[in-house]
Amino acid sequence: MTLKPPPLRNDCFALPAGVEWTPVDQALAQLRARLGAVTAVQEVPVAEALGRVLAKDVIARRSNPPQANSAVDGYGFAGAVEEGAHVLPLVDGRAAAGVPFGGVVPAGQAIRILTGAALPEGVDTVILEEDVTVGEGQIAFRGPLKRGANARRAGEDVAEGDVALPQGRQVTPADLALLAAVGVGTVPVRAPLRVAVVSTGDELVEPGQVAGPGQIFDANRVMLLAMIGRFGFTPVDMGRVGDDRAALRARLDQAAEQADVILTSGGASAGDEDHVSALLREAGAMQEWRVAIKPGRPLALGLWNGAPVFGLPGNPVAAMVCTLVFARPALCQMAGMGWQEPVGFDVPAAFEKRKKPGRREYLRARMRDGRAEVFASEGSGRISGLSWAEGLVEIGDGERHIRPGDPVRFLPYGSFGL
Repeated sequence: MTLKPPPLRNDCFALPAGVEWTPVDQALAQLRARLGAVTAVQEVPVAEALGRVLAKDVIARRSNPPQANSAVDGYGFAGAVEEGAHVLPLVDGRAAAGVPFGGVVPAGQAIRILTGAALPEGVDTVILEEDVTVGEGQIAFRGPLKRGANARRAGEDVAEGDVALPQGRQVTPADLALLAAVGVGTVPVRAPLRVAVVSTGDELVEPGQVAGPGQIFDANRVMLLAMIGRFGFTPVDMGRVGDDRAALRARLDQAAEQADVILTSGGASAGDEDHVSALLREAGAMQEWRVAIKPGRPLALGLWNGAPVFGLPGNPVAAMVCTLVFARPALCQMAGMGWQEPVGFDVPAAFEKRKKPGRREYLRARMRDGRAEVFASEGSGRISGLSWAEGLVEIGDGERHIRPGDPVRFLPYGSFGL
């Protein structure tokens, strides 16, 4: 049976009355509180679960390891041994992985045992074969050796009935190994979040085509589609639309049919040709968030035929930063992963900067010799800085004078899933 959450409400992006400039933290808190999972739940085989988001906690059906076993090739016996020389007689037979010893090892005797073999009854300790001399049906070795040495306890990794993986986790290759080891054959997962990307503007032409006077290449769409894929979601390319309100309306209709979420770039402000904002306003679900952030600021948010719309700035630098800071955690929330915040690191600055109070700033940055360098220009038109960078330096809302060596917060691209 496939279950799908209820649709979002038309006012899910509404800000409190009187709010003009929205601090970054308030905007993020608003998104986190108002958005929820929008994708259906389905059961899939473990082998098909890579990259999918778990819809429920996955419970171990078997302990790992399922029984106590040897961690080394050696000889097993019971109990600790004191310092000094010891000689133990060997029982006939041996224990190997997949071929357990069926008898009981009497107290004061030892048995040959190989890595991964289940510990026979009467064995709780293993000595490495390199530390043993073998001959005439007995072994000689020197102590001391603690009880339980070189032996793995049953369930010491995961016990039957424990939560093997939590709800909301995006399944990794290592997770597949764990699920298989604890006896799980199928898992409940969310359907992949489908994210449509639309570029708007008469000035845009496809990369590689001939650009006429006043035209630029559509850099945003290729970037955003690639980012969506790296986040682990399904990108849906809805192409580009000129400054034609009817054409954009039809394209948004198509996007809402094919995707769960829509990202647009350009047309998100309040100018004559800002058709994204105008259409969302006509639909009665338009919220313009003037966020105190640099680069960026205006975000057009709303619903179109039930699909959340994130109207991103047209500038590629601002579009990327706003996607990382705002859209990604919101998309993760809607995908069922919960709110995903980037992991940052406090590192010394390799630059000087004076910052005025009022806006949070994100500088294109990279790490060199243990310090954070920033791109030579803060101009939002310098797209090369996105490629030059390995992440962002986040500078808080207040006034700041950063000098070389001062601590700054570095957010590597990898912490955003890129």
